[in-house]
Amino acid sequence: MIINPLFSLEIFFAAFLAGLLGSLTGLGGGVVLTPLLVLLLGVPIQYALGTSLISTISTSSGSASAYVKDELSNMKVGIALEIGTTTGAICGSLTLYTIERLHLLFVISILFGAVLIFSTFPNFVRMKSELPTGVKPDYFTKKLSLFGTYYDEALKKTVEYQGRRYPLGVAGMFLAGYISGLLGIGSGAFKVLAMDFAMSLPFKISTATSNFMIGVTAATSSGLYWSFGFIDPVLVASTIPGVLIGSLLGARYLNKMLNRRLRQIFTVVLILLGAELILRGVGLLP
Repeated sequence: MIINPLFSLEIFFAAFLAGLLGSLTGLGGGVVLTPLLVLLLGVPIQYALGTSLISTISTSSGSASAYVKDELSNMKVGIALEIGTTTGAICGSLTLYTIERLHLLFVISILFGAVLIFSTFPNFVRMKSELPTGVKPDYFTKKLSLFGTYYDEALKKTVEYQGRRYPLGVAGMFLAGYISGLLGIGSGAFKVLAMDFAMSLPFKISTATSNFMIGVTAATSSGLYWSFGFIDPVLVASTIPGVLIGSLLGARYLNKMLNRRLRQIFTVVLILLGAELILRGVGLLP
């Protein structure tokens, strides 16, 4: 691809928005950047997927360090769940290569949109919920130290939390990793859902820990994407600064926002982007 300076500036602003929303919601910049590149800037989807995958690493690097400092990112939870995401990422990347060889990339656009919309459903159940209630520890809670505390600036209090149902969380992470490899995203949406909905962790902890995990997941897939020829170095270089700046800004304000407000942003963004991608995939949008 040949990229002119004006187009590079447009890509930078798209990347900044992707990094900001990705950091605030735990989605990772890729899940927002891919639709922006494809729908607004006309980038071929295979290059958009490769670019988004690399930008996801930047989002993770930019925001995860801030979340660790604020004690929002639970490293023990993230490391315990990475076995599921990395395995899934390899399987998903190989599936994408097969689809591309068969010239069925329009299927990816439809799948991407469907995944985004489907991932919002559990959020409607907890839209008004601020913190998990009635969470009882299980065997894995104590064995893997799936608990911790953090100071919530929005609620003005210290929150104690604990995770549970680790096997269900790992299953969700394998699915998240598979989608990451298949769609070139950090699959933060499914990571957040696995921790928030399946493991009963607070949304902010899920979001912050997801931002730490998506970089590892994306790095697993990026080597395969490079070998497939889906990564354009110039396009990547135009996105990384914007994504990094946006993710750092988002990390700065996460703990000052209410959990339910973050869920609302998370849900609206996914539904809008998902619908556009599906319409494009079936040929109803250019």
